Amino acid sequence: MSKVIVESLVYHLSGKTYESRLVYAPGALAQPGLVMAPNWMGIGEGAERIAKEVASQGYVVLIADLYGQSDRPSTADEAGAAMMPLKNDRAELRKRMKAALNELLGQSRAVLLPGKVAAFGFCFGGCCALELARTGADLKAAVSFHGTLDTPDPEDAKNIKGSVLVLHGASDPLVPQEQLPAFEAEMNAAKVDWQLHSFGGAVHSFTDPAANTPGKMQYDRRTSMRAFKAMHDLLNEVFQR
Repeated sequence: MSKVIVESLVYHLSGKTYESRLVYAPGALAQPGLVMAPNWMGIGEGAERIAKEVASQGYVVLIADLYGQSDRPSTADEAGAAMMPLKNDRAELRKRMKAALNELLGQSRAVLLPGKVAAFGFCFGGCCALELARTGADLKAAVSFHGTLDTPDPEDAKNIKGSVLVLHGASDPLVPQEQLPAFEAEMNAAKVDWQLHSFGGAVHSFTDPAANTPGKMQYDRRTSMRAFKAMHDLLNEVFQR
């Protein structure tokens, strides 16, 4: 396989400019496509590193720009200011995720296998991946890594077309415990094919090597490896690879 590269993909939505990242191997045969929603820091070195690792497994990955080309947080305060309006306006969040999906499907730089698309995300991005699935987008799977699970209208789960996988740190203090049974009830009521893996001892951001706040947000190499394996196992299943 050719070397994986990262290219900008600029587009406009509601009068605003967005710059997502297309991560792929030039010259590769047709591959499944993945929309990746990054954590609250948005597009940056960490998001690109993950996307390149995933793309190297035989995927075309689009890192979704959820904030806009001119909004690139560099601190936690800036990230919170960019994220919260979207957390509080799920209709707008969904619109931006659907735009990113459409850009992935419409681009001509990498060849996609027809009908083989999924979404995954981290922290805030995990919430975004699930919200995209709840729109009824034609996804084979949606995967959330240490993301929140709440949604304003659980009835929207009936729109989900593919499988759902939640990868959760059992000791995560940033995902309220009551969200877990509520999520399970939501998925069961909608008869979704869902899984929830709860990793003992893991807290928030367990996939992020830069996370180092013990007891709150901390990288856990073993849990991260197990979680990514679970995602790849599901993708292999739904894409019949």
